[in-house]
Amino acid sequence: MAFWIASSPHNHTQNETSALMRLVIYATIPGIFAQWYFFGWGNLIHITLAIITAIVAEFTVLSLRDSPSQQHTIKKQIFDGSAVLTAVLIGISLPALAPWWISVIGAIFAIVVVKQLYGGLGYNLFNPAMAAYVMLLISFPLEMTSWQPPLELMNFDLGFTNSVYVIFTGFTTEGFSLEQLRVNIDGFTMATPLDTLKTNLTVGLTVGESMNEPVIGEHFGIGWEWINAAFLLGGLFLLAKKAIHWSIPFSFLASLFLCSLIAFFISPDSNASTMFHWFNGACMLGAFFILTDPVSGATSVKGRIVFGALAGILVFIIRKFGGYPDAVAFSVLLCNMAGPLIDQYTRPRTYGHQVKNKS
Repeated sequence: MAFWIASSPHNHTQNETSALMRLVIYATIPGIFAQWYFFGWGNLIHITLAIITAIVAEFTVLSLRDSPSQQHTIKKQIFDGSAVLTAVLIGISLPALAPWWISVIGAIFAIVVVKQLYGGLGYNLFNPAMAAYVMLLISFPLEMTSWQPPLELMNFDLGFTNSVYVIFTGFTTEGFSLEQLRVNIDGFTMATPLDTLKTNLTVGLTVGESMNEPVIGEHFGIGWEWINAAFLLGGLFLLAKKAIHWSIPFSFLASLFLCSLIAFFISPDSNASTMFHWFNGACMLGAFFILTDPVSGATSVKGRIVFGALAGILVFIIRKFGGYPDAVAFSVLLCNMAGPLIDQYTRPRTYGHQVKNKS
């Protein structure tokens, strides 16, 4: 059975919505497990904080907005899974050791401002999780770019207790700061593979030289390649269950592949390989879990193909020429804004209408 939610004003049953949301949440589990395995407990802690905050925020807004006679519907709306899914995506996207208030502010902004102020599920123009991520990135750039190295490259043991202490106090139980934790075994402060490549290119190093960095590892990025592979697995699960349509993930990955392949052929010393783009950052998360949001995307099949292709092109352009190495969140918001225009030119013709013969 396929579950679909179209853009407003189409109405759908609560059971279909909650079933779809649960399915998508289940599909994120492989990626969350990979994050835990390579980067520790941080993202799980942020996911928990974001879920609690999102539920409280949604309950508060619905309680203030609905009349007493409608109070019986609040529980159904809270537990339809949409707020929890938004919180899960926010927690996944954050740096593992970001301060606790980052996930709290992000969840409040996503639910209260981006979702509920637009009228609730089905009416929001922007993807709530990505809008919250961009707001946090612009407002708190230091906290949002303090990525820790993979556990195997760290000088210090980072178990559950130390992760909790760093997130809530900024220091481990032994007194080490987050900045000290970010220093790898060779004494260099670590960044993500995309960040590392972009920084190296700006100082005159080639892509080949950058691939020797410790954070890159043998292939495309220690931990990051497996995290993206895990989200790809979850995305294929959603496709198999017909919970999402193939058009957006296919067109997004194809356009990013084509753009990066052409650039690589033109100048391999200054452009990363196509697989490096696919298996780094939030590429697979964006392809299968963010861009496929049926509310803030295009509605027709042709429109979804254009929507996904535009997102892939924007990701490549921003990664290549912009100041933010990952670019998925920004491309999603730009495509959300373009969604109504894409629909206008790709919507199928209504049955029964005929073109008048102009004599």
